Amino acid sequence: MKNGPLAVVGAAVLWGTAGTAGLLVSADSVALAAARLVIGGAALAVFARSGLRRALRPGLLLAAVAVAAYQLCFFAAVARTGVAIGTVVAIGSGPVFTGLLSWALHRRRPSARWAAATAAAVAGCVALIAGGGAEAGGQVVSGVLLALLGGLLYAFYAVSAAGAIGAGAESNAVMGVLFGGAAVLMLPVLLWQGVGWLGEPASLLAVLYLGLGTTALSYFLYGRGLRTTPVATAATLALAEPAVAALLGLVVLGERLTPVSVAGLVLLAISLVAVALPEKGRGTVPESEDGSALGREVPAER
Repeated sequence: MKNGPLAVVGAAVLWGTAGTAGLLVSADSVALAAARLVIGGAALAVFARSGLRRALRPGLLLAAVAVAAYQLCFFAAVARTGVAIGTVVAIGSGPVFTGLLSWALHRRRPSARWAAATAAAVAGCVALIAGGGAEAGGQVVSGVLLALLGGLLYAFYAVSAAGAIGAGAESNAVMGVLFGGAAVLMLPVLLWQGVGWLGEPASLLAVLYLGLGTTALSYFLYGRGLRTTPVATAATLALAEPAVAALLGLVVLGERLTPVSVAGLVLLAISLVAVALPEKGRGTVPESEDGSALGREVPAER
């Protein structure tokens, strides 16, 4: 499959719609994230069917814990730093950690172009979100540390998924294990937060879209993308998410972008194109027999 980067960008586009859809829900953001993960994880597990058992392995189960922990770290960080800083640190650090983990665990050294494009993309994210003028809340240091932990957790489950797919596991089954396991872990959180808000038609429709669209379908695409896209590249391409969220805010919600945000959007777009184009001399990523190859609410979140 040679359309791996397009599949990853498609996943990021879906992630970027989550914030707008989340505005239709009156529930607490933690309850919303839990419901989204429970619905999406269950759908991915059901879709994987018999392949789920074959893909079960200790490393993926640990990665499923990371999926659930990422949600909690992200919202805890945002509560301490504010939306802008928490989002930039969590989402922006993900590609950096992913590249480093892929290098350390699988000896896949990222290229110089990837490093330059990723640095520019992260800078674009900072300008895009910080240009909105959002201010940080209290407990900034602890919040930044939690956001960095969230970025590391995202990198861990992304690299774990890519490793399993590269070893021959079906991408659908890998995502089913990751998110099905995370759904089991987040179900008590959802029940603890309460589910009465799901009785509202708008909230129910929104959370179904968040679960089935921005989680199940997006990670189905992301898994397909990892078959032929190096995981470090995929993590950088996933930075299209905040760009989509900003554009939806502009078009759908009537928000305005400052010149700094516009510059960040342009820089981010150029960086994503640069990292998506194949490099000379690298060729196509080798595929295994099943076509696999070892190739990231109101705030934006994966």
